[in-house]
Amino acid sequence: MVCRPGHENDSTEILRHSAAHILADAVVRLFPNAKPTIGPVIENGFYYDFYYPEGFTEEDLEKIEVEMKKIIKANEKFERIEMDRDEAITYFNERKDPFKVEIIEGLPKGETITFYKHGDFIDLCKGPHVNYSKKVKAYKLLSVAGAYWRGDEKREQLQRIYGTAFESKEELANYLEQLEQAKKRDHRKLGKELGLFSFHPHAPGSPFFHAKGAWVYNKLISYIQGMYQEEGYQEVITPQILDVELWKKSGHYDNFKDNMFFADIEGREFAVKPMNCPGHCLMFGEKTWSYRELPIRMADFGRLHRFERSGVIHGLTRVRSFAQDDAHIYCTPDQMQSEIERFLDLVTRIYQDFEFTDVNLALATKPENALGDDAIWERAETVLAEGMKAKGMEFHINEGEGAFYGPKIEFQVKDALGRAWQLGTMQVDFSMPERFDLKYVDADQNYLRPVMLHRAILGSMERFLGVLIEHCGGAFPYWLSPTQVKVLTIGESTHAFAAEVVDELQKQGVRVELDDRNEKLGFKIREAQLQKVPYMCVIGKKEAEAQLVSLRHRKEGDLGQLDFDGLKQRLNSEKNI
Repeated sequence: MVCRPGHENDSTEILRHSAAHILADAVVRLFPNAKPTIGPVIENGFYYDFYYPEGFTEEDLEKIEVEMKKIIKANEKFERIEMDRDEAITYFNERKDPFKVEIIEGLPKGETITFYKHGDFIDLCKGPHVNYSKKVKAYKLLSVAGAYWRGDEKREQLQRIYGTAFESKEELANYLEQLEQAKKRDHRKLGKELGLFSFHPHAPGSPFFHAKGAWVYNKLISYIQGMYQEEGYQEVITPQILDVELWKKSGHYDNFKDNMFFADIEGREFAVKPMNCPGHCLMFGEKTWSYRELPIRMADFGRLHRFERSGVIHGLTRVRSFAQDDAHIYCTPDQMQSEIERFLDLVTRIYQDFEFTDVNLALATKPENALGDDAIWERAETVLAEGMKAKGMEFHINEGEGAFYGPKIEFQVKDALGRAWQLGTMQVDFSMPERFDLKYVDADQNYLRPVMLHRAILGSMERFLGVLIEHCGGAFPYWLSPTQVKVLTIGESTHAFAAEVVDELQKQGVRVELDDRNEKLGFKIREAQLQKVPYMCVIGKKEAEAQLVSLRHRKEGDLGQLDFDGLKQRLNSEKNI
């Protein structure tokens, strides 16, 4: 596994920022009633939000691209302009643009307000930009989506146009090809085609796992459970609905209540748990532990529920109902460093098993809503950094991105298409043990406060499954495939021997299906290929008479005829976890 720091290409970011301004100019030229709001650079591209109740269509994107081409060809110069506050507000009021006015009014008084102008188009912006519009040579508008002003669903509905830009046309072409591949690997599409999961309007944001999908889901959990047995974790089960006072005590109510579900039961207010940590603190606090018993590693696959807005729900990667490979480690301060290093080793091992070989690490530091004082946060951030350094792992800083109760290590993996996904985390928490008055007794019979480490490796099981489906294109590794072998018959005379093959493989623990339909062999093979089945055993009349199978692999193709022993040997050569 290669662990390296994240980085941004500043010149590409400036290019995309400039392309967003050219996009806004083109939209205003073509649709004079459209009001530009904001247009930031994002990963792999940019977007610009417009207030335009009539709405844009995919056909409009083509027209806008043509207009952008005209602006670029004119090679208009980008110029920085400064205005005072009143002048800037007057300028946008005259243009009947309340969105820019609202932004300006929200800026600190006395702050220099800057704009960038190219041609006749002026936009509120800090910059920087390219010098001339001709620098934007390789660009593409990608899609239109809905959005809300300031991300508030109670505010104005906006039209968001997504685009991208690169330094060269070759880079753009490669990226567009990657997008095409991503469409083919979309886990929502493959999940339906492979019979893994579905969604229903009666349970928005909550997946229904069908038999094959449930098998894969449970196999992921059993795989992690096997790791837990080796690493000394104790698996527990905690309630899903708890009194709201618990969430006030833990700090979640003040910092997370907008993402929680609540219920009134017999005059008491309860909350559906969005996290396992307060329940684990209750369990740890039921006794006073000896320092000899620590660390306690408490794991939990309990169902969690978080209120995600309907506009951000996305397949398995953003859901309302999910489970995590969640655990909390209660340890002494002296054990903290070794526990962090031990966890880093475990993460490395697990990501390698799933063939995630390119991993970026980040240290997310104190946010604005943090619990605890600066000294505690500095100590926690230092110990996380030292753990990564001890393992020779490079990392970058995500300033202000820590959880409200502690800083964290974030693990971001790249999939087969080079896209980055955040999976695991580890957080140091001095606050929650204090809030729950957790204690252990040291060698001198002193009562001391343990340190609490929050950690996950795959993260949300639902989200990880969605990422994994796209990483492998639905072709799970042999050990994780819901169907490992499909036996395909040719003619009724082969059915008896085919049944023997199925029975023998099942005894060996192989997940096997029989396809004895009266269909052409080519049709059966194509169907098995589309179902991403690793192996196909073809049995015709000659094979049945000789007690052989013709073995096919989904990637390698025809592997020749094998007897039972040869078939078992081949299957046993596959990695089986």
